[in-house]
Amino acid sequence: MTSKRINALGYVWGPLSRLGLGVAVAAFAVDQAHKWWMLLRVGMRENDKIVVTPFFDWFFVTNKGVSYSFLTSSSQSWQISLAIFSVIATLALAVWLARGVGDALTAASIGLIMGGALGNGLDRLTLGGVADFFYLHAPLRRWLEQLKLGWLADLITLAQGDSYWYVFNIADVAIVAGVIGLLYESVSGRGVNSLAPAATKAPQTDS
Repeated sequence: MTSKRINALGYVWGPLSRLGLGVAVAAFAVDQAHKWWMLLRVGMRENDKIVVTPFFDWFFVTNKGVSYSFLTSSSQSWQISLAIFSVIATLALAVWLARGVGDALTAASIGLIMGGALGNGLDRLTLGGVADFFYLHAPLRRWLEQLKLGWLADLITLAQGDSYWYVFNIADVAIVAGVIGLLYESVSGRGVNSLAPAATKAPQTDS
C-alpha cells in the first residue's frame, strides 16, 4: 500500500516541483496584484488609456478570445470553457514538472507558463475576459519617412502612422518567458536528459 501511494505521489510531486510551483504561485500573484491594482487603485475602466511614454500606454481592454483575440466570444459559457482548459493545461504541466523535469531552468519555465495560464483563466471567471493593460506602439511611419523610406511605410500599410502591437499583461509575459526558456533548453540540448523521468534511469551495479 505504501509503495503504491509513493508511486501515485510521483505523478504530482517531483524533485523540482517545489521550484516550479513556487514560480507559478509568484507569477500568478504578481499578475493578479497588478490587474486589481490597475482596476481598483488606478480606477481604469474598459478602453481607458493613460499615456506614459511616446511608445507605451496603459490601455485596459478585456480579451474574450485566445491569443490575438482569436475565437472571440463574450458568452459566459465560452469564458468558463477557456478557464477550464487553462486548469487542465496547468494540471498537465504539473504532471510533466513532477515526472519529467530534472533541470531548474525547465522547472522555472514550466512554472511561469502555469502561473500565467491560471492568471488569465481566473480573469475569465471574474472579469468575463482576460484583462490586458500593457500597450506598446512605435511611430514607424514617421521614422521611415525621416529616413526617406516613405515608400516602405506605404508598402507595409501602417495604420494611423503607427505600428501597433497587441495589448498584453504580466501573465502573457510569464507565458512567453516560459516558452522561451523551454525553447532554449531544447535548442541548447541542456534539457534533453530532463525530459525522461528519473525512475527510468537504470541503477548502477558493481561488476
